[in-house]
Amino acid sequence: MFVATVVVSVLLAALLGFAAIRKLSHRDRVVQSYARVGVPENRLNTLAAILLAGAAGLILGLAWAPLGVAAATGVICYFAGAVAFHLRAHDAKNLPVPLAYAAVAVVALALRLASS
Repeated sequence: MFVATVVVSVLLAALLGFAAIRKLSHRDRVVQSYARVGVPENRLNTLAAILLAGAAGLILGLAWAPLGVAAATGVICYFAGAVAFHLRAHDAKNLPVPLAYAAVAVVALALRLASS
């Protein structure tokens, strides 16, 4: 079970790192996509920092289970908020992305709890 926990946690951490780098780029396309759901550009760095903290927590949580549980829970909450923003903005086209991230975070949490 722990091997699956490592694989899913590392995969999710990598995805979170990618998402954070995308936000930190402040490319027009990225800024516009977040503006469509009501997130101003000046919040992107903060959101990226949250994602990087989640990624770090997932990796460090492989050595200390409570941190992994907290990180996975935080990532789930982050993407639940993202889903809410997409729903509020009627942005169904981009809804699958935060749903997929949230689903992977739920799996990471379940595995971390099961392998503790």
